[in-house]
Amino acid sequence: MNNRLFAIGDIHGCFDSFKRLMEETIQIKHDDKVILLGDYIDRGTQSKAVVDYIIDLQENDFDVIPLLGNHEAMLLDAINNKNAVPLWIQNGGAETLKSFGINSVANLQSKYIDFFKRLILFYSIDEYLFVHAGFNDFMEDPFEDTYHMIWKCNDHYTHPVLRNRKIIHGHCPIRYDLLKEVVHSNKNVINIDTGCVYYDRVGYGKLTTFEVNSRSLNFV
Repeated sequence: MNNRLFAIGDIHGCFDSFKRLMEETIQIKHDDKVILLGDYIDRGTQSKAVVDYIIDLQENDFDVIPLLGNHEAMLLDAINNKNAVPLWIQNGGAETLKSFGINSVANLQSKYIDFFKRLILFYSIDEYLFVHAGFNDFMEDPFEDTYHMIWKCNDHYTHPVLRNRKIIHGHCPIRYDLLKEVVHSNKNVINIDTGCVYYDRVGYGKLTTFEVNSRSLNFV
């Protein structure tokens, strides 16, 4: 692959960091491919701005591929089942409602619902697999366990279809100094969720992008 291939970790409403990363840090070009690893919403204050920006990038023909995170899955569950609303609210959904200027997920505009429904669970290109969390290492077909893909992280794999792949994921916050060590050690499983929204915690509070061809990290 000659073109740049980026993965970006959990954003959680950190729009300013996301925009700065895209436009100033990596300076996205139309021949780049950018995989977003899910969790665009909740906890942070600018979920709507993040989603609008992703939609705008796609509409302007940037090759941006957003994956489904557990927070988008919780939002969709809340839309389909009112009994699922409390769990979503407890996990940052209230901030998302506020950013969209609504008091109920039932009032979310259809274009946003359609966006969330279109999100895919994983993306495969060459030897790389991108997923929000991880894969079930013990299933005959690890790509059938959709729950695992958005909720469960693994730091290594033994499954024949996974063990030789390079797997890039988010979901489980890691200190950015430890992430640097993981990348430098040339491991096949790389977690790039450095807890952008947890800016008050030492070692976290950064939005991370990983360019897979050069194995280079950038933090904003």
